[in-house]
Amino acid sequence: MCLAIPAKVCEILKNNRIIVDITGVRREADTSLLEETLEIEDYVLVHTGFVISKLDKKQAEEDLKLWDEILQA
Repeated sequence: MCLAIPAKVCEILKNNRIIVDITGVRREADTSLLEETLEIEDYVLVHTGFVISKLDKKQAEEDLKLWDEILQA
């Protein structure tokens, strides 16, 4: 089973690449599947290293809160 994880955009790189923060861990992700423009502080959904959608800030923050609770259990 694979999961898509909410992440916060930290840095915009070249060639459809960004740096995202996923629960405190920074990773590089590919944005080539996304048609929308991203900015730093946006929230995205990342699946296997690819950004698959841009998220609403409020919903993303709620989802991340749930992830924190799951990881602490």
